[in-house]
Amino acid sequence: MDSINKRETGIKYEQVAVDFLQCRGYNILKRNYYCRYGEIDIIAEENGYTVFVEVKYRKNTMSGSPEGAVNGIKRQRIRQAALDFLIRNYGTEEIQCRFDIVAITGNQIHLIKDAF
Repeated sequence: MDSINKRETGIKYEQVAVDFLQCRGYNILKRNYYCRYGEIDIIAEENGYTVFVEVKYRKNTMSGSPEGAVNGIKRQRIRQAALDFLIRNYGTEEIQCRFDIVAITGNQIHLIKDAF
């Protein structure tokens, strides 16, 4: 799969995740937040928390679960990008926040709240 098709697939499933989260009461603040530390797919508010959401899609589980792809290095990059977002947007890191994963396998969607 070339990088253009991967990006199109990513955009498609990020929208699926946004719709899924909105149906569950999440208020979407930003999509695809980029900074020098990396990217956060979705930033939302839910029940008083700022939520940083990583979206992972797999056609099937033959190469592992989608949530399994959010390894230690990926988590560290997301944490650093989240800190960057908090400082830039709130002027502090003292904000209630958490990290969720939306794992999509085929047509199945699984939300993992407070994943790390």
